[in-house]
Amino acid sequence: MLLAVDVGNTQTHVGAFEGERLAHDWRLTTEPSATADELVASLATLLRLSGLDFGALDGAIVSTVVPQLAPEYARLCERHVDGAFLAVGPSLKTGMPIRVENPHELGADRIVNAVASFERVGGACVSVDFGTSTNFDVVSAGGEYLGGVIGPGVEISIGAIQSGFAHGFAGLVDGINRRIAEELEARPTFIATGGLAETIAPLCETIDEVDPLLTLRGLRLIFDMNA
Repeated sequence: MLLAVDVGNTQTHVGAFEGERLAHDWRLTTEPSATADELVASLATLLRLSGLDFGALDGAIVSTVVPQLAPEYARLCERHVDGAFLAVGPSLKTGMPIRVENPHELGADRIVNAVASFERVGGACVSVDFGTSTNFDVVSAGGEYLGGVIGPGVEISIGAIQSGFAHGFAGLVDGINRRIAEELEARPTFIATGGLAETIAPLCETIDEVDPLLTLRGLRLIFDMNA
């Protein structure tokens, strides 16, 4: 079983794959100062709730935008996970040419989303990740990462939705998506992901698909390319 961990600034999304099937997934609050031992305790609890333990894991891949947690996850996996441990970064194969000036500055989660989006649609696409910030990542029809846009994040409550704030934010997303589409030769498929995707995407006119598990699926794809 493969452990896939997507560490965001606010939330960490954890998945356990049996082959290509995502068997379990969990979300927990990201604690930037957490030690390997504290991460072990949290993950052990989540695994146990699903009838699993670390012995069921035979590989792991981690993508993190919180740099100080990268060595902690490496220590966790070294001690408790048999098999390969991979951290998403420039040394890993992604199968996707990166056509930006400074690829080393590209957030790990963004390239993971791009890989998963292209694998899903097989053509021009944009992943729209509704997280702490709203990330738009653009892939050409030939499967090249072309760059993207980092927009503001949004915290949604029932009151905000009723007041129309969420509709206004959806309009901002549509505006950016339409500008991106104008720059591409083919109309891309827009795929929404992230913790707020299922709240905002239905209010957008440009979003074609919603997949809250997109990043985890991308992590599995990259693990399979490299392990």
